[in-house]
Amino acid sequence: MTQRNQPTTTARQIPGMNCQGCVSTMRQAIQAEDPDAEVSGEPSEKRLEVTTRLDGNRVDALLEEAGYPADESPGTARQSDDTKTAAPPADTTPETQQAPGPEASAASDQPASGKSGSVRLSLSGMTCASCVKSVQQALERTPGVIGAEVNFASHTAQVRGSASAQSLVEAVESAGYGASPIEDLRQAEARRVENDQQAYRQRRRGSLVALALAAPLMVAMFFHHPVLSGAERGVWALIGLATLGVLAGPGRHFFVSAAKALRHHEANMDTLVAMGTGTAWLYSMTVVAFAPWLPEAAHNLYFEASIMIVGLILAGNALELRARGRTSEALGRLLDLQSSTARVIRDGEEVDIDIDAVREGDRLRVRPGERLPVDGEVEDGESHVDESMLTGEPQEVAKSVGDEVSAGTVNGRGSLIYRATRVGADTRLGRITDQVARAQGSRPPIGALADRVAGVFVPTVMIIAVATALAWFNLGPEPRVLHMLITATAVLIIACPCALGLATPLSTMIGVGKAAEHGVLIRNGEALQLASRLTTLVVDKTGTLTEGKPRVTDAHFFSDTGLDARGNESENDELQRSESQALSLVAGLEQGSEHPMAAALLAHADEAGVRPQAVKDFTSVTGGGLKATSEQGQALLLGNARLLEDEGIDLAPGQARVEQLEDQARTVVQLAVDGRLIAVFGISDPLREDSRAAVARLQADGLKVVMLTGDNAHTAEAIGREVGIDEVRAGLLPEDKHAEIKRRQDAGEVVGMVGDGINDAPALAQASVGFAIAQGTDVAIESAGITLMRSSLAGVADAIEISRATLANIKQNLWGAFGYNSLCIPIAAGVLYPATGWLLSPMIAAAAMSLSSVTVVANANRLRRFRPSAEAAAASQATSGPDTQSQEVRS
Repeated sequence: MTQRNQPTTTARQIPGMNCQGCVSTMRQAIQAEDPDAEVSGEPSEKRLEVTTRLDGNRVDALLEEAGYPADESPGTARQSDDTKTAAPPADTTPETQQAPGPEASAASDQPASGKSGSVRLSLSGMTCASCVKSVQQALERTPGVIGAEVNFASHTAQVRGSASAQSLVEAVESAGYGASPIEDLRQAEARRVENDQQAYRQRRRGSLVALALAAPLMVAMFFHHPVLSGAERGVWALIGLATLGVLAGPGRHFFVSAAKALRHHEANMDTLVAMGTGTAWLYSMTVVAFAPWLPEAAHNLYFEASIMIVGLILAGNALELRARGRTSEALGRLLDLQSSTARVIRDGEEVDIDIDAVREGDRLRVRPGERLPVDGEVEDGESHVDESMLTGEPQEVAKSVGDEVSAGTVNGRGSLIYRATRVGADTRLGRITDQVARAQGSRPPIGALADRVAGVFVPTVMIIAVATALAWFNLGPEPRVLHMLITATAVLIIACPCALGLATPLSTMIGVGKAAEHGVLIRNGEALQLASRLTTLVVDKTGTLTEGKPRVTDAHFFSDTGLDARGNESENDELQRSESQALSLVAGLEQGSEHPMAAALLAHADEAGVRPQAVKDFTSVTGGGLKATSEQGQALLLGNARLLEDEGIDLAPGQARVEQLEDQARTVVQLAVDGRLIAVFGISDPLREDSRAAVARLQADGLKVVMLTGDNAHTAEAIGREVGIDEVRAGLLPEDKHAEIKRRQDAGEVVGMVGDGINDAPALAQASVGFAIAQGTDVAIESAGITLMRSSLAGVADAIEISRATLANIKQNLWGAFGYNSLCIPIAAGVLYPATGWLLSPMIAAAAMSLSSVTVVANANRLRRFRPSAEAAAASQATSGPDTQSQEVRS
């Protein structure tokens, strides 16, 4: 790495820079090697300014690795007058002040480096499930792509691999669709909303125009049969031209999309609509043009059908867009929590800067009522912070020096100064938003059948339409041509691949968003589906059923003879010194450990006023405790009975005390020095207030609740009885928990696991679905499919109930979509004609097709009103009123 002594400012043209998210990515790449570098950009001008000690070649290389190669003429270098870190430009416009999304520049994660990453794309031009299949195949065929997921509901794609954003965009465009990289989630969501609103207005306007012409024309056709001679023939020619104007105007996008698909040897829903309406118009114009030479039976016109079909489908599209826009409200609310600016203290002055310019280590001030811009640790001040938007907990949390605070939360009445520890996509809010966005874009396995059917749906419908036409032409009654036209057009129009394409992703988006509103983060669609099928829930004790904040309630020390030292008053002073020495050894052993039990023992030693004694040869025994050697060479053991027994320690002197403590649901930790039992500690970890209610709720949902813990059997069983656990297994090592879950799975149970520690990670990974407590370790969270923002089993019940409601909704949508097409296509083909003499009008087919999509969207949106059982019960109790409640009490 080449550096200059003095920083130099250079300007470069970056063709791939589209927003401040791009600037943020380039800034991070350069500051990784020069932390004092200043990077600012004007996306509208594609201009980047860099003030750094790195030489120009290295800067260019870093920009290229980040996916933003500079133009060949980077600009003229000029010596900087100020070697200090400069604030970002003061004239940054609000439009460019975008908070970084969880993928600050997902489009350029790994564009040129060949490393594996992910790219998120915004898509356009997709109209049905067949389009989704085409786009997905185009992406998966791109070199370097490992996997791709395309979401029809949100018109986005998530691509994994080493392919660059540019190559992915080109692949989508080669398939006949549009794509652009998502550099900033908030910007992309705003663009999506704007595009949907614009499309809604266009569809509604086009629908009104088409229906305004079609309605009177259709009414006229009921009372007057066309006479294709004389002046009236000219009138019908003009009506035909007006119909063409509607097809070329409001209905133009059907034909444009169909033509694009045809050029790429594909077919989609627009192909069906264009073929149906185009055939009806072409037939009608042919009849008008050649009426004198055609038989009277062929003098039927379908101009009103063509424009009525266009009008009804556009109306359905408009309703669908309007309803679909509400499906991503949860993600929008999360994005709204991200601040665009921050108040940073630099050189003793408070300066408002763009959120992208905040760095780890910056000191920030947040005033009363303001939203915190980044994660950090409080350095000065006291206040209460509202964290309900992240955790779902309504109570404000007290914050003072040393406490952690999170981006997106709201400060109370006090003023806080805190140091930034995580910024941008690394904040807690950024990770939550990213996980919600990814989960909403994923597909549960239940949608695989719909995906496979959608891939061949349109070609199959076209084959059915051709077969229908041939059957009516060769076997049908007169007028054969007329019947052939009506049935083939009806088959093309009534088929609805949209319903298939929307059935799964819409419900998934809403379900994942609903879970996020209740403090439950679902990693992907597979976890969502598996959570709905759970039959058994395995829970750990510490931090799950209990608060995870244990404290030492009992401490008993023993003399060399094994008797209780407190009974010998004449040696009281000497024993006090022995107790202090024992506590000093305990503190030395537990120093540096993050286990809740260690924190309890350290707090007890601190209260006793003793200092940790230095130890050496420290060894941690998984599921047992700690081994070490004191400075005097004494062998030290601190842990459970199994650890001490394995080392040959005689536990008889403390057995009575241990049994007494275990009967009181205490966790027992024992200390041995040089082969002799020295002390027994009883540690109590209070149960969570809602543990009993949460377990009862899980059991009411049909789950068997099993506790697997490394604690002793007496303590575990006492807690199990108090909470109402179905089955308790105690004294287990992490590998024992893993094996027990596998045994239950082999027996046919679908097992979920709730945990929060490193030792829970193997069991969480083995479980069908792992539930991790957000306050737990990162290892546990990464091993789980669902993360609970609240440290409560109630969140597990919420997750399971929401997942069940979501899967039930998906099944309803799929049954509706499959049932609609399976029933309506044969009817449109005329299977009822022999029995009823009735053929389905293409106009009715168009109305049915539009309503099928709207019905799926409306059914998916019912999930937005879903409430878990506890919330529904609380709401019902609240609405029942005090009078009703008092009557219930009296009764």
